[in-house]
Amino acid sequence: MIKGSCCCGSVQFEILAVPSMMGTCHCSRCRKVGASTIVFIKREDLMWHQGKEHVALYKPGALYKYGRCFCRLCGTSLGEILSEDATFPIAANALDTEVGLRNQFHEFTSEKPDWYQICDDAPQSSGHP
Repeated sequence: MIKGSCCCGSVQFEILAVPSMMGTCHCSRCRKVGASTIVFIKREDLMWHQGKEHVALYKPGALYKYGRCFCRLCGTSLGEILSEDATFPIAANALDTEVGLRNQFHEFTSEKPDWYQICDDAPQSSGHP
């Protein structure tokens, strides 16, 4: 099992299986909400221990489809952890246990800031892969 939590510990969960993949999004929106590196999990593999009621959802305006979740107490980015989809991404930064994965892709590299250097050989895409 892979444990996860927010910075203040109010939100705690486990993932019952290894995520299917890990990737990094370089779009300005993901960077701003602190969820650039994500892991994809199945909804049935997510087990809540506490704090689901502390998770807030930011719904974006037109042009954007996906909302982003965060702890309303400390602000930790949690990706799309409240999603009702069968699979969805959560922020890798919220994981407390090693997942045994390496970054498998970089998307929206056309929006990557100059100060950030990609230092792995994962495939890169200017948009969604």
